[in-house]
Amino acid sequence: MTHRIFGITGWKNSGKTTLTVKLVTELTRRGWKIATVKHAHHDFDIDQEGTDSFRHRKAGAGEVAIVSGRRWALMHELADETEPTLQEIVARFAPCDLVLVEGYKRESHKKIETRRREGRSGENLAQNDPSVVAIASDFPVAGERIPVFDLDNTTELADFIEREMGLAR
Repeated sequence: MTHRIFGITGWKNSGKTTLTVKLVTELTRRGWKIATVKHAHHDFDIDQEGTDSFRHRKAGAGEVAIVSGRRWALMHELADETEPTLQEIVARFAPCDLVLVEGYKRESHKKIETRRREGRSGENLAQNDPSVVAIASDFPVAGERIPVFDLDNTTELADFIEREMGLAR
């Protein structure tokens, strides 16, 4: 199955996570099954030192699954492998209506660039990336070739994503 992928991208502290969470809330409220991918740029851990799964992984297990009656998680230790591509990760997902991807600013899927006045001012991503199809900003943005939305207007942003991704209500 091919998954529809739509991204939320931007520089550090530009509002990516907040917008992603709001969009997941709004799109699931509308009845869509949503999955997410978050790209981390550092050595992250989802299990804490001392937990059984942490101990399994530290002992050398290449993959550790944690399973309960409410959820399951699979951790894969990369060791000397390269980071998997976004497509390789998404291919492991169960069927869903849309995968929202936070980060991965260099990938070619359609995405919204977030901008906040207090965020890190990096290059204007939309200027050089044709896969950026809209901007969500907490300050006025003029002169763009693509739609600009208020960063807090989740309803309009969700409507836009539905149209862009061919999700019919």
